[in-house]
Amino acid sequence: MAAMEAAADAMLAAASRAFCSSVAVYFQIQGCCIALLLALGWAVASFVRKKEVRKMRRKMENGHSFAFLCDDVDELEHSVQEKLPRVSVIMPLKGLGEHNLQNWRTQITSLYGGPLEFLFVLESKDDPAYQAVTRLIVEYKDKLEAKVVIAGFSTTCSQKIHNQLIGVEKMHKDTKYVLFLDDDVRLHPGTVGALTKEMEKNPEIFIQTGYPLDLPSGSLGSYCIYEYHMPCSMGFATGGQTFFLWGGCMMMHADDFRQDLYGLVTGLKNGGYSDDMTLAAIAGQHKRLIWSPPVAVFPHPLASDLSFSRYWNYLRKQTFVLESYVSKVNWIMNRALFGVHCYLSWGFVCPYVMALVHIATTLRAPYSGIVKEAAESSCGLKLVSFLLICTLTELVSMWNLTRVEIQLCNMLSPEGQQDSLRSYNWGLVFVAVLVDNFLYPMSAFRSHFSQSINWSGIRYYLKDGKVFKIERENSSKYTDLGGKHLYGKKTHPSGKSLLSYLSISLAQWHQPKKYDI
Repeated sequence: MAAMEAAADAMLAAASRAFCSSVAVYFQIQGCCIALLLALGWAVASFVRKKEVRKMRRKMENGHSFAFLCDDVDELEHSVQEKLPRVSVIMPLKGLGEHNLQNWRTQITSLYGGPLEFLFVLESKDDPAYQAVTRLIVEYKDKLEAKVVIAGFSTTCSQKIHNQLIGVEKMHKDTKYVLFLDDDVRLHPGTVGALTKEMEKNPEIFIQTGYPLDLPSGSLGSYCIYEYHMPCSMGFATGGQTFFLWGGCMMMHADDFRQDLYGLVTGLKNGGYSDDMTLAAIAGQHKRLIWSPPVAVFPHPLASDLSFSRYWNYLRKQTFVLESYVSKVNWIMNRALFGVHCYLSWGFVCPYVMALVHIATTLRAPYSGIVKEAAESSCGLKLVSFLLICTLTELVSMWNLTRVEIQLCNMLSPEGQQDSLRSYNWGLVFVAVLVDNFLYPMSAFRSHFSQSINWSGIRYYLKDGKVFKIERENSSKYTDLGGKHLYGKKTHPSGKSLLSYLSISLAQWHQPKKYDI
């Protein structure tokens, strides 16, 4: 026993000395710098979102009660509303989950004054979402232009892209703008109007997008999802031009699809796996503008039973998109993202592993001469202290951005469910930061070498960056982050409350507090 203890002390002392070498110190300082860069990025993003909060508050204080809908109250005049362009909202559906009905209601009850149609696209009537969305449309039949479209099974691209393209084919002939939404997006009543206004104001916009604000359910898996999305949120908090695109909310010119501009329909249909990565690549190749307005941030409630295995499957799906591409330049960009993200992820985690050794050395030093000698000649505690300061700075910056985005979302949906920062567990956030960054490179390498992924019971195989084989395994019980049942019990909402205001040209907006699924 004493020999084993002496050996362990010797190993600990050797590790402590090794982690104080110039190379080790470099990696520890690098990890601290990564944390500080994240903190700076989130600080800038919170500044952009906070400006929008202040602007809305000033307008409300000046008597503009509908500042959450538009900047100028005159825009609500009937003469202005009747000139608004037609928008078609296309929503691919798959399965029925805990928050879907609530999300769908916020989408179909948009307070957009112009012609607005909703197309809910499913692969078949056997999907549990079919009965639920059909009942919802019947409930709102006098206030809503909507229909369910059965797309059939995809054979040349991902099912989501297939559903989107079928929806485009079925949209109204007078549609000017098409808005693609994921069914797990909780929309604000003024979102469609805000996005349309930006498109009208700047015809150079090729794609307009937004980004979700994750509302973790309490499980480690849900916090890992939240942590994964937070660094990406910086690219969408520019208040304008961006190079990033999120497939959960994309508004585009309908004529671009009718004319197959830049071959975007062809690129999506023939082997497309990821809608947003494909369209972002096309926009970059042709130097077209991607725009993200500051109000385009959407609450994204995560499933209460989101397990760690489902988080891992989601992470696999996210890293798998880097294996799909539409051009040589796109392939190079994806490989660069692959390398940089993997390096930064493990570069971020590395200092925490070394910090554990430094802390263990300090705690063991009073009981072992060899460890005490290593501790006295080590700079480990100084490095740990610096890492602690950087970590706290990073977490405070993440907390502040989340706080501001929750505040903005609550102001944009004043009659909707009000979210709170109190539900966040910041201890789990810290653990999730380490877990997610540790696992990302593993997921990326597995995606690279497997070239296949199972998503929602469908396995996709890639070859030369494109889907070339599809197998329907029907082995998944759940899909996506909302915990949607793929083959489970069909359900419908249990309660409701109604809000009616504004002019007759504005729709009614209905959002119940809770649903029983």
